[in-house]
Amino acid sequence: MSQLPQFSWLSLLILLPLAGAAACALFARKPAVCRWLTLATTSTVFACALGLFSRFHAGGTGWLLYEDHAWIARFGIRYTLGLDGISLLMVLLSAFLLIISVLVSWGSIDRHVPLFHALLLVMESGILGVFLALDLVLFYLFWEVMLIPMFFLIGVWGHARRIYAAVKFFLFTLAGSLLMLLAILFLYILHGRQTGDWSFALEALKATSFSGVQEYWLYAAFFLAFAVKVPLVPVHTWLPDAHTEAPTAGSVILAGLLLKTGVYGLLRFGFPLFPQATAQSLPLLGGLALVGIFYAAWIAYLQQDAKRLVAYSSVAHLGFVILGLSAWNVTALEGSILQMVNHGITTGALFAMVGMIDARARTRRLDSLGGLWARIPILSCFFLFFSLASLGLPGLNNFAGEILILLGTFQSRPVLAAIAIAGVVFAAAYMLRLVQSVLWGAPRDETPWHDLTPNEALVLVPMALLVLWLGLYPAPFLEPLHEPVKALLATQGGLP
Repeated sequence: MSQLPQFSWLSLLILLPLAGAAACALFARKPAVCRWLTLATTSTVFACALGLFSRFHAGGTGWLLYEDHAWIARFGIRYTLGLDGISLLMVLLSAFLLIISVLVSWGSIDRHVPLFHALLLVMESGILGVFLALDLVLFYLFWEVMLIPMFFLIGVWGHARRIYAAVKFFLFTLAGSLLMLLAILFLYILHGRQTGDWSFALEALKATSFSGVQEYWLYAAFFLAFAVKVPLVPVHTWLPDAHTEAPTAGSVILAGLLLKTGVYGLLRFGFPLFPQATAQSLPLLGGLALVGIFYAAWIAYLQQDAKRLVAYSSVAHLGFVILGLSAWNVTALEGSILQMVNHGITTGALFAMVGMIDARARTRRLDSLGGLWARIPILSCFFLFFSLASLGLPGLNNFAGEILILLGTFQSRPVLAAIAIAGVVFAAAYMLRLVQSVLWGAPRDETPWHDLTPNEALVLVPMALLVLWLGLYPAPFLEPLHEPVKALLATQGGLP
């Protein structure tokens, strides 16, 4: 474990957004000030995350940074944070996408502006906490903190059916969260009675022994909570509605970050705590991944709403991520983690662009769009670029992640890998339909539209550069993953 001297860097990452949210409350009557405060706060968090990535880009064994303090000592609850290569990439992605979310909201949010930006910052704190917490109570606290702001972002600033979508999102996530809470409490009691060490610490709870089917029931509770968040078919139905009704910033965060917390939860907590149940579940994971890839791709192809099409594409892309987990080898796991980063960038960019097009056309329906290449050629170039990245064009980021997942899956589950390759063809089908419906053909009317604005360029250019970097040279983002992935595999006795 390597530490930077005399400073709680991980706590700083979590507390900075909360301080920014408090500042927004102080300037509740000055919307413009709140916008700039939020941009300054998210930029500072990103600068800190970028500094950590620069410092620890080579990865290493153990925790790169670690903080541990007594919190509620009577019940063995500690304030424990840890950063390894996996959480390092997730923190960097989170900090980057929050800046994007602020920029895409700059001119589109004109109601309750201070509250909107305060909720964005609270959500950033919760997401970063999820990626850093190593005490299960602390993890659960951050898990709930990140969900509440999203409920209000959808319910207050969403579209026509926002209340329905927000309530559905809340009920699905609450059901999974309560099951996980019960499992955490049961695990705590079981471990305490066995060892006399009443602790919620991840490292301590790994030593818990199980009898009979205890491990399988506890794993099932954790798995369901994380599966809802991924989401896996059939517990995915909340996602298209949430994406369709959410404001653009909500969709960017939802696709880019909240879905990743489900996969991260499996990697950080589900798999290490329940190794034998994990071993038995891997074929099921692979099957669910294939169902998600093909079912979501087919439904995406049938959509008429561009935003809903991109939402279903998220389910399909996360299916590839889960497929890599089911393969359970270094290549596939590193590919899955890299693909989480790739998906956050490309799908976040597509949601941002759908919002930009909707602001001009006042519609997202594919049969009402068309001819954008002739009207807004620069914006159309970006739309085509990110669409090609999403379908896995070689040289762009999604291809790098997918090829690693497929190569790793061929090593351990060749039949699943062979079937999954057809999913790439399905992705090409729905993405090319989206491109054809939006960009080509004659314009629907002659109303002049303005092309790419400076604010939109601030959003799209950095994302496009990252797509190229990750597609052409992903090594800097893979290097921090080598040791934590090997450690994860090494601690899971009996797994293939």
